[in-house]
Amino acid sequence: MIRKIVLPAFGLAVVLVVWTVISQAVADLPSPAKTWTESRRYVLEPFFKDGEMNQGIGRLAFYSLVRVGKGFALALLLGTPIGFLLGLSRTFHASFDPIVQFLRPISPLAWLPLGLVIFQKSEPAAVFTIALCAMWPTVINTAVGVRSISQDYLNVGRVLKLSRWKMLTKIVVPATIPYVFTGYRLSLGLAWLVIVASEMLTGTPGVGGFLWQEYNSVVYSHIILSVITIGVIGLLLGRRMGVIEARVKAG
Repeated sequence: MIRKIVLPAFGLAVVLVVWTVISQAVADLPSPAKTWTESRRYVLEPFFKDGEMNQGIGRLAFYSLVRVGKGFALALLLGTPIGFLLGLSRTFHASFDPIVQFLRPISPLAWLPLGLVIFQKSEPAAVFTIALCAMWPTVINTAVGVRSISQDYLNVGRVLKLSRWKMLTKIVVPATIPYVFTGYRLSLGLAWLVIVASEMLTGTPGVGGFLWQEYNSVVYSHIILSVITIGVIGLLLGRRMGVIEARVKAG
């Protein structure tokens, strides 16, 4: 009870007090009370729509989550098999690991303009950028998981003369599940970071696009609302992935 409710509430109260104190010293920073006053319609009416960018925070978050879902799904479809191949095949690892290490640190700010050149539209460019940036944690963690499998397990499979498919499904995949889901969680968090950046650059409707619009309009309370929304959704996504991971392990 204390750990789950009282301590988090105490931490939140401390943050609000510090925020209030800082807002007194920084002229343009709205206090928590002012932020709520100027932003409450977006929270209390989360799905209203008065224009392309003037929409409730729930509707804007939905747009962002749909893009993240598409990009994240593509990242998993690409990253998971690549990770297994890197872990299982020395030839594949020697051939493509340098390419993975080369592509992995490239910023989404660099990939998005390339996506716009290729697809000519902001929506597929955003999905392309999310997938390309978010897949690397899945690739690397999956490969590490495969290489960490105990040799005893593999020897048992050889003694039982299991086929390659059964070796993969009965030994390799179950043994690497914790690593794979760690990669998935990191990829999901990265996908959520990338969508904010891509929406800010393209100005498309979503939490990131709304944040950039309100910055240009000098409405700082709405910027804070966007930041809080980004944090809350990121927290919920991480918790949800943790629940899925626990169910898969239990099952």
